[in-house]
Amino acid sequence: MPDPHVHTPAGSVRGRTESGTAVFRGIPFAAPPVGDLRFAAPVPPREWSGILDAGQSGPAVPQSPMGPVVPPSRPDDGRGWLTLDVWTPRPDPGAGLPVMVWIHGGAYRAGDPGDPGYDGGRLARAGDVVVVTFHHRVGMEGFARIEGAPDNRGLLDDLAALRWVQESITAFGGDPGRVTVFGESAGAGAIAALLAMPASAGLFGRAITQSVPGTFFTPQLAADFTARVAADLGRSPDRESLAAVEPDALAAAGDTTATRMREWVGTWGPVAHNPTPYSPVVDGEILPTTPWRALRAGAGRGVELIAGHNRDEFRLFVAMAGMLGAVPEELAETTVRALAPDPAAFRAAFPAAGPSELFERVKSDWLFRMPSLRLAEEHVRGGGRAHVYELTMAAPAAGGALGACHALDVPLVFGNFDGGPMITQLLGEEPPGTVRAVSTAMQRAWTAFARHGDPGWPAWDDDGRATWLVDAPPAVAAYPEEVSRRLWAEHEFAPSPLLAGDALPSTQLR
Repeated sequence: MPDPHVHTPAGSVRGRTESGTAVFRGIPFAAPPVGDLRFAAPVPPREWSGILDAGQSGPAVPQSPMGPVVPPSRPDDGRGWLTLDVWTPRPDPGAGLPVMVWIHGGAYRAGDPGDPGYDGGRLARAGDVVVVTFHHRVGMEGFARIEGAPDNRGLLDDLAALRWVQESITAFGGDPGRVTVFGESAGAGAIAALLAMPASAGLFGRAITQSVPGTFFTPQLAADFTARVAADLGRSPDRESLAAVEPDALAAAGDTTATRMREWVGTWGPVAHNPTPYSPVVDGEILPTTPWRALRAGAGRGVELIAGHNRDEFRLFVAMAGMLGAVPEELAETTVRALAPDPAAFRAAFPAAGPSELFERVKSDWLFRMPSLRLAEEHVRGGGRAHVYELTMAAPAAGGALGACHALDVPLVFGNFDGGPMITQLLGEEPPGTVRAVSTAMQRAWTAFARHGDPGWPAWDDDGRATWLVDAPPAVAAYPEEVSRRLWAEHEFAPSPLLAGDALPSTQLR
């Protein structure tokens, strides 16, 4: 069988056939953001002559390893970081298949869509859909606030990739009128931001947010971190000065500076308890306001939404820190005081909970569970339609000790059970049949939603609060975290401010 061949507006590409699916990897959707384009908004790629070999994913954006995940080293052949991969069952312009565009997670500082865990082949075949994954700038390159550069460059990359889909996906068998964006963790946060951004209008009609983080930054807070990184490097926090630092070195410097975050509680407040110094910046221009405020006001009301989270979100991070079941009482107390909307009410709501449970609950609620639920609630209040789910199946590895933890949903949605150390850490060497059953159910629901907007369970309303409980077998019930929902009902997920205190002046160098 000859390799599949497709013509895009920038030039022709030649892919591969894998298990009956046409795959195209490493297609540029924007010019490499280097040289004069470093820290700039993305611009279209240069057109090419001949046929571009789309057989390998593009290089990962400069970043440091995150936990057990180490981005593979793939050579940059001139296409740069801003490339995408496409899986299509039928690379025929007349196929008109639904399109699912994945935005990867990684705390806004890491992530590689070329990772085998994000291989879209199984999902494309299971749902007869076109799957697209892409690279966007992360960390200092994508989310640091740099004087003289636009904010939220990673989000601008997302827009550029979605514009490419609108212009090019028909040639791959996709329908640009049926585009669903889906993503997990920071990827879900990016989608929440896109829903609030006027520039995203018309680029997608459906969205699936898996574990939305509640952290968004004010410009002042974001600028403070850049000033600290620049000071550690002996540079100014502006585009010209930081562009003289090689991307890999700048990524490493950001990670090194971030190791001191817990020392900044006086100026960073609750967000200093978070493991990442990057988040979308509510700059009033690219991102006018937070997603929750925007959706309540009716932004994106024409976009159909699935929003959900995992039951035991933060347990993965507790395990990675070696504190599973052994969180010190002082740490739990400090964290509840810092994060809970009413610390006394939070402790009273779970009278039998020990330090580990309280710590996990407040962290899970503050960082992922309640922001995800609130996104659905505000979307419905703003006139939109939303469906809510909670993943309750425990990760089978380690005897189920990780529970239904953060990131467990990713291999279930993609159906990839052999994608590297993180998946093995969650699923074990040989996942049981229940994992495959839950994976099949999630793939059916996600692709059905992409096809016609109905994932198979009732839409959310403030009375019934119908929720799909993702387990073996799945069920539909009232939202199970009702105690938390009530505790956080009046809490606003506002942009994190820079508090008065020892903030570093932007001109101060060390």
